[in-house]
Amino acid sequence: MNKVDVKLWKIPIPEKPPECRFDWTKERPERVERCKYFGNLKAVVIDKGICSHCGTCYICPVRGIVVEDKPIDFPNWRKDCIDCGACIRVCPRYDYTPLNGLGEYIEAVAGKSKRFKGQDGAMVSEFMAGALEMGIIDVALFVARDEEFKPYVVHITDPDQLKDERITGTKYSFASVMPELHDSIKHVRAVGIIGTPCMISGLRKLQKVVPLYKQKVKLAIGLFCTENFYHWQLKEFLEGRGIDLRKAVKTDIKKGNFIVTYDTGEEFSIPVKEMEEIVPDGCKVCQDFSAVEADASVGSVGSKKGFSSVLIRSETAKEIFEYLKEKDYIEVGEVKIDVIKRLCDYKVKIHPYPKG
Repeated sequence: MNKVDVKLWKIPIPEKPPECRFDWTKERPERVERCKYFGNLKAVVIDKGICSHCGTCYICPVRGIVVEDKPIDFPNWRKDCIDCGACIRVCPRYDYTPLNGLGEYIEAVAGKSKRFKGQDGAMVSEFMAGALEMGIIDVALFVARDEEFKPYVVHITDPDQLKDERITGTKYSFASVMPELHDSIKHVRAVGIIGTPCMISGLRKLQKVVPLYKQKVKLAIGLFCTENFYHWQLKEFLEGRGIDLRKAVKTDIKKGNFIVTYDTGEEFSIPVKEMEEIVPDGCKVCQDFSAVEADASVGSVGSKKGFSSVLIRSETAKEIFEYLKEKDYIEVGEVKIDVIKRLCDYKVKIHPYPKG
């Protein structure tokens, strides 16, 4: 370590960081490196290539951490980091032990919405619409897409908003769900979020140290996930194969292929194995396919065409599902749990941890 780092590490820490949302007076996490806490996060998570880009660390009180379409960074951390430790307290990859398997669940079922269109059965939309109608939440954070399929986060307060096709469907690029949650948490009564397994893990770690998030995040829907991509890399990769995301209405991963469907109905299929070069390192150490920490996990694997497979994990999710059935908003089918388990096991196989 250079002399500048040591000097900055010894700078007196302010009595309380600005807009701090957690009790930082408790015993602080152990440092691996003798520098500020973000320096520790950088050394242990980012530089080692295990950062999932979940964005939970955006809780940084000085908002120095940048969560964009590139690896997580805090450009001026040596100067601006106030050494509160928030970033490593909520990071799901700090002191990382991979989660995997099917996880605990109350019920496994297939479902199809009768009122919304979605990636498959639109069950994510139904869960959030049901939660809004029941008063469990007053806003849901959804990932929409622009004309180039680049994701951005929107606030849904009325189920009718979910009829916008730019909101439904999978985007396969990192979305700033957690930063949006951090920015809006003080302004909502109760919120629901949808996220990849790493985002759900980030939320759960966050809820353990910041009571406000435990109080206000009432529903977390996890998505089945094998890997995700930086949008700019995915866009360039597809363009190199003559595929224009501006013409796409749907992207999907099925049977080992990345599929892009145009508005004309034309389909393009690329073996996922050929996309290995653009899979972020943080995805390559993740073993959680089924989002084991979610209230309900949703994906297409294990159910027939047009349906979503759902693993109901919490009583809240069970209550919402029963409401949807009672209102006749959904068609219910059977799910092949062995097929989902096979994908869970496959992800462990292809993503060993530690590396090698």
